[in-house]
Amino acid sequence: MHIKKAVAALGAGALALGLAACGGSADNSADGAGNYVLTNGSEPQRPLLPADTNETGGGRIVDVLYAGLTYYDKDGESHNELAESIDLEGEKTYRVTLKDTKWADGTPVTAKDFVDAWNYAVENSQMNAYFFEPIKGYEDGKPLEGLEVIDDKTFTIELEQPEADFPQRLGYTAFSPLHPSAFDDMEAYGENPISNGPYKLLEWNHNQDAIVVPNEEYQGDRKAQNDGVNFIFYAQQDAAYADLLSGNLDVLDAVPDSALANFEDELGERAVNQPAAAFQSITINENEEHFGGEEGKLRRQAISKAIDREQITKTIFDGTRTPATDFAAPVIPGHSDNLEGVDVLKYDPEEAKRLWEEADKINPYTGDLEISYNSDGGHQAWVDAVANSIRNAIGIEAVGNAYPDFKSMLDDMDNDAVKGAFRTGWSADYPSLGNFLIPLYGTGASSNYARYSNPAVDALLEEAATAASPEAAAEKYNEVQKVLFEDLPAIPLWYSNVAGGYSENVENVAFSWRSLPVLHQITKN
Repeated sequence: MHIKKAVAALGAGALALGLAACGGSADNSADGAGNYVLTNGSEPQRPLLPADTNETGGGRIVDVLYAGLTYYDKDGESHNELAESIDLEGEKTYRVTLKDTKWADGTPVTAKDFVDAWNYAVENSQMNAYFFEPIKGYEDGKPLEGLEVIDDKTFTIELEQPEADFPQRLGYTAFSPLHPSAFDDMEAYGENPISNGPYKLLEWNHNQDAIVVPNEEYQGDRKAQNDGVNFIFYAQQDAAYADLLSGNLDVLDAVPDSALANFEDELGERAVNQPAAAFQSITINENEEHFGGEEGKLRRQAISKAIDREQITKTIFDGTRTPATDFAAPVIPGHSDNLEGVDVLKYDPEEAKRLWEEADKINPYTGDLEISYNSDGGHQAWVDAVANSIRNAIGIEAVGNAYPDFKSMLDDMDNDAVKGAFRTGWSADYPSLGNFLIPLYGTGASSNYARYSNPAVDALLEEAATAASPEAAAEKYNEVQKVLFEDLPAIPLWYSNVAGGYSENVENVAFSWRSLPVLHQITKN
């Protein structure tokens, strides 16, 4: 499978990645009128464009500004949104018929809006362009041969080959349409997009907050039940949690480490601690000295066995994390706890030291091992614990390296400028094992920050994509994971529960399978 490089993220596809930018309480009346739901957020890395946003800060805003063919409910089930029907014609062609819907300015949403948006993403190598790889004629810089507009309400999607889970992917925001005016100046449009989703953008105060208000033209299932949402960008999770306790924040999806032992007692029935489709890891670029080839494989295996996941999840996270047994998450269909090779994730300091010494025979290692992380995401405590575990087991100096915010670290990751190891992870875009594997480990894939390439993995990903059913595809994806356990392009750490809560000022709060609050259904008291 040739997955063209776009760049990307850790979950928008992504990664439940953290909080960012300024601290303090929110002004709940930015336009003098709104009684907004106040929630945590982070400064988007890029303009608010569906196919060019794949990190959490921008992703959670894009999710509510745009509506696509389908959407996922809180349990990960797919439902039609703008699509009246998506019908399979033959083995690999889908005929899409649209409902009568409008953009926030009253312009009808047409089939051309979808086709033009998807083609633009591919032609301009936007960050999520790889999602369109299954469509016939996918090549960087060229329109998609497999897309054809039939009329204003109908278009067809022809795939290169049958793919069992393709319709399941269409709820991801990369497949959203764009307003015709977007193509006049895409960057400017991304600063102030025209919505077709449940909310529209009122204002985006960079490095401070973003406010969205209900879109009166939206008539879908995600109709807003509140006056709007204010995404507040915090510098530290502790400040966000303090605001939650004091009633100055309504919903928080990331309790800081310092509060994990007590938040359920402090919030009572307003505390949330539930499994989510989120995965945490550390990664080392294979182009780094000492981390390529056989030497690199030995060192990554050594580091993995040097990490005491059980102890760290118990002492740092107070039961809100579970040690990983694969490269996905337990809530994803097809997950397994006993894949071949999983022993590399078991703490074994003696074996870790032996493996490191084997690598030293190839090329002696000198200096420190840095583990970079974004300090706005509440990661310092566990990074320090992981570094200490590695130091004690292997005998090298492992240290944390803090970036001020996730955007800064992601920019350096995109440019291969992060030295040593760095925190990575993934929050699912759609409920499939493939979503945890294709974007991160396929050759040239958008979030492949390890710069990993293995023809065997690419071939298995191809076989999974063409499997006869999602269940058959899951079996192939688990074969991919067996190879990943040997190579360790990323070192799995643990699965994240969503550990959050809400204030007494709101009701009807639920968190989705992706660990995010279902914003449109929240009501203010």
